[in-house]
Amino acid sequence: MDSTSFSKKQTNKIPDSPGVYKFFNKDNELIYVGKAKSLRKRVQSYFNKTSAPNRKTLRMAYETESIEITIVNSEFDALHLENSLIKKNQPRYNIRLKDDKSFPYVCVTSERFPRIISTRRLIPENGTYFGPYTNVKALNNILNLIKSLYTIRTCKYDLSEKNIEAKKFKVCLEYHIKNCKGPCEGLQNENDYNTDIDHSIHILKGNLSMVRDYFKKRMAYYSDNMEYELANKFKHKYDLLKKFQSKSVIVNQKISDIDVFTIVSDVRKAYINYLKIKNGVMVSTKTLEASKKLDETDQDILSLLVVDLREKFSSEAQEIITNISLPSAFDDLNHHVPKIGDKKKLVNLSLKNALFHKREKELKKSDPHENRVLSTLQNDLRLKTLPLHIECFDNSNLQGSYPVASMVCFKKGKPSKKDYRHYNIKTVVGADDFASMKEITYRRYKRLNEEKQELPDLIIVDGGKGQVSAACDALRDLKLYGKIPVLGVAKKLEELYFPEDPYPLHIQKNSESLKLIQRIRDEAHRFAITFHRQKRSKGSLGSKLEKLQGIGEKSMDKLLKKFKSINRIKNAPTQELIALIGEKRAKLLKQKLN
Repeated sequence: MDSTSFSKKQTNKIPDSPGVYKFFNKDNELIYVGKAKSLRKRVQSYFNKTSAPNRKTLRMAYETESIEITIVNSEFDALHLENSLIKKNQPRYNIRLKDDKSFPYVCVTSERFPRIISTRRLIPENGTYFGPYTNVKALNNILNLIKSLYTIRTCKYDLSEKNIEAKKFKVCLEYHIKNCKGPCEGLQNENDYNTDIDHSIHILKGNLSMVRDYFKKRMAYYSDNMEYELANKFKHKYDLLKKFQSKSVIVNQKISDIDVFTIVSDVRKAYINYLKIKNGVMVSTKTLEASKKLDETDQDILSLLVVDLREKFSSEAQEIITNISLPSAFDDLNHHVPKIGDKKKLVNLSLKNALFHKREKELKKSDPHENRVLSTLQNDLRLKTLPLHIECFDNSNLQGSYPVASMVCFKKGKPSKKDYRHYNIKTVVGADDFASMKEITYRRYKRLNEEKQELPDLIIVDGGKGQVSAACDALRDLKLYGKIPVLGVAKKLEELYFPEDPYPLHIQKNSESLKLIQRIRDEAHRFAITFHRQKRSKGSLGSKLEKLQGIGEKSMDKLLKKFKSINRIKNAPTQELIALIGEKRAKLLKQKLN
């Protein structure tokens, strides 16, 4: 590798090769590290005023005083080097990973008669490390399995040949309870002990089938030789291993070693989930949060994290599946975005974990009072998920005339007014609240489905059993029934109705959850009534204008939109009317109105 420095004015001298670039400020502080397939084109893009994408990038370019580049052989090498430099230096403008936890590892020590221990300190010269384990329970389960299958020593004695021959140590309680075979007194052969260690390493690596086959062969061998006690001993070990494997998350026996990565993001954060699959079993899982600094793309962030997580979890899998495509740097590995089958299910599972982590982070940042109210509402209504997104519908008409409806949206317990919607009833004639409710719920969720937008956690309708049934019929037509909870609120006694439940649910009158439901219902009612009054007003004004001969439909629409009442039209200056509908029609209108 070659490393060279340039100033901002010398970017045209940077070679057109793959590599890593580093930006330094006037204090010679490293402020950004990046990789590129073409160093010259990438670095020049930062200092080209016409192509700088955002203010943060412009600011970083302004602070940069010198540029150092390192040429490498391939884009994949550049990705690895970039990852190590970011982890080592944590430059100000690079993405920041929020992962302050110290996860435990399993270490097979490098001493004679190795021990198998758990530790949070990673010192490579002390032995071979497996992990990290994001779940301590999973770590303890695998250590207990190894302890059940093999007799691995737990003492810290220096079991050198010299010390054993000198009879420096005595067997402890572990020997007497048959958890150890006493290598400290030379009672166990080193080769036999190392065989147990080798098998333990296979288990730690997730190669359970190899160990299981070994136990099966030994069981058959001793059975054929009529050594039934030894055969039973290996049968017991075989059963223990099989039981452990049955409790593991089995993906598919046909899927061998594979890494699953997914990413979801917003303007400021990205959430990445990693699943490590070994011999069809999920052996590790990890979710990270990354803070964006320069509006990095999901592809840039995921590329960096793929390298980091594979290195951290010692993955040797040659296949990677993701929810977005990866750059050409990963051409040496088999990577793709699955569309169907078990691999697609794996990506969906990983994505579900990433979305859950994102949701939990957003919850922690929101108002604790709102969280408490929503939690209370979840418990009172027996909902499976926290109702962060609630939508409520209401109809309004006057003896069947001017039928309209409204939908209000509450997110995290607060009105989301940009998501409010008005509806003109199109398919229902007369005052039929049930049919109107079915129409608007069908139209709303048909559109959300087609646009692949987020569905609500709870639907509230203003009304009793009839309105609830109508909303449910619409959901059935869309094949969404059962996926979204539906609740009806009857006005008189504040009774709550669920689909197919003949008896209403009563919540205490002073309950925070009932007050939230009432607030949402009242807001939907207000929004519907306001829209209905506007329609009536326009209808009344329109009918008066229609009686004025010489005023066409287009002119009438312009007057309705601009003035909204007859009195305002009467009092409007003639010049304003002329500018709106022309001189001839304006004078005719003034004459007829006066």
